[in-house]
Amino acid sequence: MTCTRTDQGDKTTLVIDGLLDAVSTADIRPIIDAVVADRRNLVTVDLASLRLIDSSGVGAIISLYKRVRANGGEVAVTGLRDQPLAIFKLLRLDRVFSI
Repeated sequence: MTCTRTDQGDKTTLVIDGLLDAVSTADIRPIIDAVVADRRNLVTVDLASLRLIDSSGVGAIISLYKRVRANGGEVAVTGLRDQPLAIFKLLRLDRVFSI
């Protein structure tokens, strides 16, 4: 799993690719913490290159969502396809995020 953070003006984009599972979620937590600490209020999570997500990965994205929203910001998820899209629909997260 790799995660790339790009800040452009008020907007932050996180591009996550590979596998976001129990093992790799620990690698993304510091990036999420930094986004929240920097009070970035327009965050887009690009999952177009994500091949697999499990409950730990979903938990990390939900954590980001809750923490950014608590600061008055918004989080969008883009590029969902295949297994990650199926998981988001199964968990009804397509009602939370505009997919």
